[in-house]
Amino acid sequence: MKVLFIGGTGNISTPCSQALLRRGVELIHLNRGSSSPDFPEGKVRSIHCDVNDEAALTQALEKESFDVVVDWIAFRPEQVRRDIRLFAGKTGHYIFISSASAYRKPLLHPVITESTPVANPFWDYSQQKILCERELMQAWEETGFPVTIVRPSHTYGESWIISSFGSRDYTVAGRMLAGKKIPVHGDGQSLWVLTHADDFATGFAGLVGNPQAIGEAYHITSDEILTWDRIHELLASALGVEADIVHLPLDFIEKHAPDFGPGLRGDKAYSVIFDNSKIRAAVPDFQPRICYAEGVRRSIEYLDEHPEKKIVDAEKDALLDRMIGDYLKLFSVS
Repeated sequence: MKVLFIGGTGNISTPCSQALLRRGVELIHLNRGSSSPDFPEGKVRSIHCDVNDEAALTQALEKESFDVVVDWIAFRPEQVRRDIRLFAGKTGHYIFISSASAYRKPLLHPVITESTPVANPFWDYSQQKILCERELMQAWEETGFPVTIVRPSHTYGESWIISSFGSRDYTVAGRMLAGKKIPVHGDGQSLWVLTHADDFATGFAGLVGNPQAIGEAYHITSDEILTWDRIHELLASALGVEADIVHLPLDFIEKHAPDFGPGLRGDKAYSVIFDNSKIRAAVPDFQPRICYAEGVRRSIEYLDEHPEKKIVDAEKDALLDRMIGDYLKLFSVS
């Protein structure tokens, strides 16, 4: 099976690449070549091209065809329209990586299935993913374009540190190690689901080239349910410290840190429980095995072995200091 990943070197796509390589797939990555994961030499062929340059992309793929194409980095409808133009007739299966944040907010029922409506009035990221899904499903219905929608939820890998305020850097872990206060949205008791990328990859790999998946949408998540307080407590435990948590109302966060507001209001502020029956039916091998206590321990170990990746965002760190300080002063809390 010949599979093209548009992207392929990210937090989720790297473990998915590894899972497909273990299955003997012929894997090609199409990207700018700006990052180089440690794949076995010669196992992944690379096509280096700016995916937003359609003319160059058309030329690069002129003599190519694929059993499966997966676009990891399409975020706007014009990008999936480009993919439809490029790959109609050149692939038997196209997989679009959407987002579970697309599901309706506010939720009308706490258990999310693939039949839960998609609608998110708060977050542009989710709104754009929804528009992409609609373009692709219309192409499936009208022309038979062989699409599958995959909706990851909050999926993390070996170098991600989960927090209310971003997961791509070491800022919150650094604050914990420095004995600083840690902000958590709301009362810290809303329920959340974190999925390790290695578990996600098992479910994803079973969909690749699966004819039963065409025309369908799937989310792929863990079954473990944690409060946000517990998520931060498990991080602190992995670091060997205690979390000094300060609960901040969502309205306060939106006023003082507006860049974080949409992702909280449009996603993380709601309690979510995912029903994974559909992906299990399609991929019987899918069985999440990595609980967050184990996953975050792996992340800390990896970062300890790669200290150059312990990136602290000084601007965000200062913002969190100001926001917490303003909140405690407002209520004369010490």
